[in-house]
Amino acid sequence: MTARTGKQYLDGLRDGRVVWLGNQKVDVSTHPAMAGSLSGMAGYFDWQHAHAEDCLVPDPVTGAPMSASLIVPKTPDDLRRRNRAFDRFARYSAGMLGRTPDYVNVTLAGFIARGDIFTAKGDTVFAERLHRFYREVVEGDLSMTHTIIHPVVDKAIGDTQGINGELALKVVRRTNDSIVVRGAKILATLGPFADELFVYPGQPQPPTIDPNMVLAFSIPMKTKGLITVCRDHYGVAGPAGDKPFSSRFDEQDAFMIFDDVEIPMERVFIDGDLDVYNGLMRQGWAANIMQQTCIRAAVKLEFAYELCVRMAKATNSDKRPDVAAMLGELWGYATLTRSAIRAAEADARDWGNGAFFADDRPLRATRSMMPGWMVRANDIIKTVGSHNLLATPSLEALDNPEIGPLLNAYMPGANGMSARERSKLFRAAWDFAGSALGGRSELYERFYLASAPRNQALDHTIAQMERPWEALPDMLKAAGIH
Repeated sequence: MTARTGKQYLDGLRDGRVVWLGNQKVDVSTHPAMAGSLSGMAGYFDWQHAHAEDCLVPDPVTGAPMSASLIVPKTPDDLRRRNRAFDRFARYSAGMLGRTPDYVNVTLAGFIARGDIFTAKGDTVFAERLHRFYREVVEGDLSMTHTIIHPVVDKAIGDTQGINGELALKVVRRTNDSIVVRGAKILATLGPFADELFVYPGQPQPPTIDPNMVLAFSIPMKTKGLITVCRDHYGVAGPAGDKPFSSRFDEQDAFMIFDDVEIPMERVFIDGDLDVYNGLMRQGWAANIMQQTCIRAAVKLEFAYELCVRMAKATNSDKRPDVAAMLGELWGYATLTRSAIRAAEADARDWGNGAFFADDRPLRATRSMMPGWMVRANDIIKTVGSHNLLATPSLEALDNPEIGPLLNAYMPGANGMSARERSKLFRAAWDFAGSALGGRSELYERFYLASAPRNQALDHTIAQMERPWEALPDMLKAAGIH
């Protein structure tokens, strides 16, 4: 198979996977609540064909088209090629979809690039398994979700201690050719709509951790004993003109339960090796994956900026000092994000084994600031939109022969904007920032790649190790101050 179409993607979901929505076990391929989300995800696969010049590249092995997100980066040209693809993929949803398949694809390609981490002790078995799985993903154009965080109940103790350790995913039994795991993991965004669940390191673990918890593997979503528990679904039925995001782009977030799931050893990539587990996260993971995450964020911030400019013009308030300041603030966030991406790619380097990743420092700094920027962007949208976000008729109402003429007469925008154009604009803004899906997206952005305080503390720790900080004593010495 080559890069899939939307229809081919949908056909792959009819596999008997166990998915719970509320108190019902549902078939995601037919459940009416999921229909819009499935249409949106199918559209992503069709989008890659509609924009093949950006999204697809020849598979180096077969020559067939494959997602550019699966490029194993070895040169500056590879990073530039990925940049084009990530930007185009993000534009499909204006950045609202945070876990499109290109996200986990990039992670997998990065692990392949750092295959030396798996073979550092001379054993090539796990690296060979991972590479075979990579070929499965390339040739099947598989959609992967991931779940990498322990379900911490008690934050006063360690993630794998006490009750947290009791719930954490771990090996409970072994056979000659498989492991059996039990426990839970969070948070599998795209979970019910993916083909594969990829479990890999989420953060470095201490030497005291139980080796049975030190795991990386991938299994089909239909695997026996794998249970997907969905949150409330925020996708809504109705015309895309009224709800352009929530009618198509609720990617879902799932709590994953492993009820004695048997995993063939062929699909196990880390089994108790803490050096490999920690090494993957410390030796280029962020530099690799955050090229994709920051480009998505830039696209979303640019969209938010344009949305607010259009709303301001629709109310003829774009030249008011307070409004212009907010528009400039949004532009600043988007531009700083683009600048960080450019700087990171300009200073890209070989991270080892020929893996050519971006410089992680600008991307890590952006990651720490992004939660605040995204929340502020939504606040600006609501402030600029004000009551207009709540006083906007549906497009169908505008077409109604009885009420339509009155709505068209009384609800236009400024500067000659028609009621229909005003309605499309403000309904899109509300769906982006204020609807149930908009609220979910805002919370999601707060913890997209861990919380801002955790990332900032980590950035400080890394900065202290990168070089000596001697500016103060040097200045005092140069001034003759003893």
